[in-house]
Amino acid sequence: MADDIDTTPAVTRNDAKSRYEIRIGDTVAGFAAFRSHPGRVEFTHTVVDPDFEGQGLGSTLVRDALADASTREETIVPFCPFVSAWLKRHSDFEGTVDWAAVSR
Repeated sequence: MADDIDTTPAVTRNDAKSRYEIRIGDTVAGFAAFRSHPGRVEFTHTVVDPDFEGQGLGSTLVRDALADASTREETIVPFCPFVSAWLKRHSDFEGTVDWAAVSR
């Protein structure tokens, strides 16, 4: 029954695809692609499916992905413009971001 579908966004790290995914039920509603290096994660691209835009899923995705990277004690490198803009509006991860790598 359609009313039984869980619509709570869930963010998971998919290492096989090098991305964090945000799901609504069984549907991938968006992802944040990354390149992983020892002690460092470079966010390269963020996408939210047009069917799910305007619901704040991009912000939820990025917040949870950055929190996971921080928990893993990885330095965050925001090559993705969306991730970079999000970080500039939120100071939660200030000590773990390598801005110098982005400006090269």
